[in-house]
Amino acid sequence: MSIYRTRDGDVVDAVAFAHYGHEDMVEAVFAANPGLAARGPVLPSGVTIVLPERPARPAVQRLRLWGRE
Repeated sequence: MSIYRTRDGDVVDAVAFAHYGHEDMVEAVFAANPGLAARGPVLPSGVTIVLPERPARPAVQRLRLWGRE
C-alpha cells in the first residue's frame, strides 16, 4: 500500500496510471478510499489517497503446441 497526496487538478485515473502503469486499478483505488468519488473528477491539492497493492497475477499455464521443447 502506498499513500499519495494530490496536487491541485489531479484526477484519480491519472494518479492510478502514474503509480501502476495502467488504469485497471481505478476501481480498487476508489474502493480503498470511501468518499473519494464524492469529491468530483478533479481533486484539490492535499487529498490523501491510499493506493492499494496490485493483486497477484495468477500463474499462467503454458501449452505446448508441438512436441519439441
